[in-house]
Amino acid sequence: MSGGVDSCATAILMKNQGYMCQGATMLLHKGGDSCVTSKDIEDARYACDFLKIPHHVVDFSGDFDKYVISDFISAYENGATPNPCIECNFKLKFDKLFDFADQLGLEYVATGHYARVEYDEKYDRIVLKKSLDLSKDQSYVLYRISREKLKRVIFPLGSVLSKSEARELVDKSGISLGQKKDSQDICFVPDGDYAKFIEEYTKKSYPVGDFVTTDGKFLGKHKGIIRYTIGQRKGLGLALDHSMYVVDKNLEANQVIIGDTPDLMSRELWADQVNLIALDKIDTPLHLSAKIRYKQQESPAMVSIENGLLHVVFDEPQRAICKGQSVVIYDGDIVVGGGKIIRGVK
Repeated sequence: MSGGVDSCATAILMKNQGYMCQGATMLLHKGGDSCVTSKDIEDARYACDFLKIPHHVVDFSGDFDKYVISDFISAYENGATPNPCIECNFKLKFDKLFDFADQLGLEYVATGHYARVEYDEKYDRIVLKKSLDLSKDQSYVLYRISREKLKRVIFPLGSVLSKSEARELVDKSGISLGQKKDSQDICFVPDGDYAKFIEEYTKKSYPVGDFVTTDGKFLGKHKGIIRYTIGQRKGLGLALDHSMYVVDKNLEANQVIIGDTPDLMSRELWADQVNLIALDKIDTPLHLSAKIRYKQQESPAMVSIENGLLHVVFDEPQRAICKGQSVVIYDGDIVVGGGKIIRGVK
């Protein structure tokens, strides 16, 4: 129970289906910019009281710092682009929260994610699927759920509601939270200035260095390598005669490499931390589809696993494949699995 619209709608649907529910609000970050504010906790408690279900506040702030924020900072320091929502789902919502549910003796964990968990005849197992409302689909950030945990997960919104219908359901229930705004993409960096957050959190400064072209030509000085991501065009502070982009980073030389659109394109990638859901293994290459960021349509690709690494070769080159982001593999609306990108290949 985050105190938002989706978790309230989930609680209502679960109660309407006859489940005996308890609400848990995760306290994640105690810094100045918190994922769950005191107002969110108050809203969650109010919704639980309204629905006559017990409410718990569970302090996962230490785990959040250890697993999510530390990974976030380390990724930027090592030239990668992290996705903290995936780490939070994997380490906290579908790990630590399950431990808490076990302590309470509860059988299932229900969340307000827009996705589906269903039995599929083709794969003869419980699988993770896209939400029926594709505009809100969150299956991409859920690909690291284990097959064992998936059997205990319920995503009621993914099968029956759009976001507007979720708001309407909450309003009609009498809970006055139906028009509450959605949460931020990176909840602990609400202003979007992640470099400032990293500097304040670590109490470190990151040295200036050189912007150079792909052939080594000096273009100017950058303000610290953590401030730039692959594909970035705006905010470079360079006087250029045409649009250019961050295409690579040289950590040893503290250089940010600037190039043109063709320099951003890659045909294949390798990923580690592989998790398969619909399959136990991939012995031979499969032609499926894959996407390399959350807000993107997946593209056809040949998928294989070699020496424990996920190898994806796209039918068409992809723009700005980023180390640290995740590649998620789909078979239609079914999540086959995915991994964390370690490199793209031209």
